[in-house]
Amino acid sequence: MFEDIHALVEFAEAGSIARAASRLHRTPSAITRQMQRLEAELGARLLDRSVKPPRLTPLGIRIVEQSRDVLKRVDDLRALAKDAEPSGPFRIGVAHPLADGALVEPVQALTKRFPKLRLQLLSDNGLIAKIQAGQLDLAVVLLPVSHMAPPPLVADIVATDRMVIVEKGRTRGALTPTWQALSASPWVLNPPGCLLRAALLGTLDKAGPPATIAAEIHNMHLQLAFIKAGYGRGLLPERFVRRYAGGAIRMLKPKGFELQMSIAIVRAGPLGSLEAVAAQFKHHLMTAFAR
Repeated sequence: MFEDIHALVEFAEAGSIARAASRLHRTPSAITRQMQRLEAELGARLLDRSVKPPRLTPLGIRIVEQSRDVLKRVDDLRALAKDAEPSGPFRIGVAHPLADGALVEPVQALTKRFPKLRLQLLSDNGLIAKIQAGQLDLAVVLLPVSHMAPPPLVADIVATDRMVIVEKGRTRGALTPTWQALSASPWVLNPPGCLLRAALLGTLDKAGPPATIAAEIHNMHLQLAFIKAGYGRGLLPERFVRRYAGGAIRMLKPKGFELQMSIAIVRAGPLGSLEAVAAQFKHHLMTAFAR
């Protein structure tokens, strides 16, 4: 109910559902559902929906005034608890290209340092949208250097890496294929929605006919297995290739191809007593990716 009260106050201050959603990093439909849920809980109509845009009813105005006092008291409680030992759920999202063994130690370090914490890990796509919807506390994502998290989200860079084109290992000293040859070959890539995939395909499309996508796989280890089997070429982080590929994979460096990426922790803002958890997680990630 507290989150619904917060949404009501934001609506009153912003003047519209859309602006309230922007302030809270949520979708307008999510704010609408919160308004409806609060009205059902109180058994009263708070918004006059006979006008466009909706506006507060007289009762809604009185409830907003009292709700501001409630929020102020909660903020005071949070300030008192800021230095308290972190406890309860802490929801971390991990982008598919980063979901490998390098994350085990950072996560284990958090559970040892904060025994009252209950970690919840999710490897998925659309993590930034999940942060905006309040479904995650933070997420570790992979972004091209030229892209950052949309404001007002906060992004802390943990490390940088570069993407490399890889193929099944061949004779040492073999010539790097031309962009035309690369465009004509089959590919094993992330599914649509990946910015890194889009950057590669944009380059390939300029060189020849649209590339053939032989497999669309989120999991990098499975991508690597298909590439080793000669199923197609792929695009993988160089750190991952050097760690797991061995001699069965050849990294290609075609002319003009340089796709740098940032490994970043993205979140919506301050986390109260969980700030210490976020700081420790960032520290351990930086150590893990520096190896």
